[in-house]
Amino acid sequence: MKPDLEAINLADYYYELPEERIAKFPLEKRDESKLLIYNQQAQIVHDQFKNISTYLSQEDTLFFNDTKVTPARLYFQKHTGAVVEIFLLNPITPLEVHSAMLTTDQCTWACAVGNLKRLKNEPVLERIVSINGQEITLKAELEDYEKQIINFEWDSPHISFAELLTYIGEVPLPHYLKREAQESDKTNYQTIYAKNEGAVAAPTAGLHFTENLLEKIQKQGVKLDYLTLHVAGGTFQPIRHEKIIDHPMHAEQMIVSRQNLENLLSSKKIIAVGTTSMRTLESLYWYGVKLMSLPDAPFKIAKLMPYRYEVEILPSRQEAFQEVLSYMKRHKLEKISGETEIMIVPTYPFQVCDALITNFHLPSTTLILLVAAFVGEAWKQIYQAALENNYRFLSFGDSSLLFRQSNINKISV
Repeated sequence: MKPDLEAINLADYYYELPEERIAKFPLEKRDESKLLIYNQQAQIVHDQFKNISTYLSQEDTLFFNDTKVTPARLYFQKHTGAVVEIFLLNPITPLEVHSAMLTTDQCTWACAVGNLKRLKNEPVLERIVSINGQEITLKAELEDYEKQIINFEWDSPHISFAELLTYIGEVPLPHYLKREAQESDKTNYQTIYAKNEGAVAAPTAGLHFTENLLEKIQKQGVKLDYLTLHVAGGTFQPIRHEKIIDHPMHAEQMIVSRQNLENLLSSKKIIAVGTTSMRTLESLYWYGVKLMSLPDAPFKIAKLMPYRYEVEILPSRQEAFQEVLSYMKRHKLEKISGETEIMIVPTYPFQVCDALITNFHLPSTTLILLVAAFVGEAWKQIYQAALENNYRFLSFGDSSLLFRQSNINKISV
């Protein structure tokens, strides 16, 4: 039967989070954070993240999101002295994040602009950037006031937009940290395997991994794989609608390789490192479903697409992934890029992920809804156990390893 999303009450996914439990800074050693395990027997176990391999097996494949956080917060000063903040959200031209980062003359972005009204009379801002002794003029022109679309131009054909951001951008720390970004955040708010520039928020579940820990996990026979989802600003957007289904899910760009598909097809148990990896993996399944009825369907997953199907007639994940792989082979593609607006909330029919590594999230948000969709009502006991055992919450906080099971409402501690 199709799920009833109208019946979901956001108030049921609220919990009291004391301000002092929010981790404002990371631990000195990434893998010494706490780890809460919700295991296959529906039991809660407490440990340290550096021991996570104890709870993994040779049947497991960990899928990481290798997106790299962009210094996406820019500041310009008007002739009057007023400061205008421009926060990059997603590119308009070129449309793909990777391409927008590599441009060397101009690009256009949808942004969130602080002091937007101050741009009405002065729509073009300038800033001089000094790179390796060369002075470059960066212009930011407001093209659409309502949509907050900004066109950026600069006068150096040898400098990419990504390089400019490295010199003048600030790390876009989540607002709930309530502090200014520091130089150390450029390293701390980045996974050690970050590769593809374009995220405005870190896939924070991966912040706990170190080189030594990854090596230890691999030596144990656990397989590792990397795909990309560029985390967009919508990840911080609170739910303001009475009905959850009315919440706008911003599209996020994904990049998946043929090797990813082959690894998925050969994996016995799939573990998503972070909610962004889970969104990518589940979206990839639904793309396979689309291709079964439309062989050249675009790789775009609508917010509520998964809820339109009768669960009983859905294909297996192997069938869906094989469909995507066949599409790639047919078109001689090594990689495919797409967009997902997928909304994972209670009643979501999981098709791919057997376990999830994730931090502890804000109450009444799309992320806590995702966790509740994965573990059922047990999310309440899991979060209560974390609070009672002094876990640190949110981006720089502690972690959890959650296993999906059929009897997700029964729990023991």
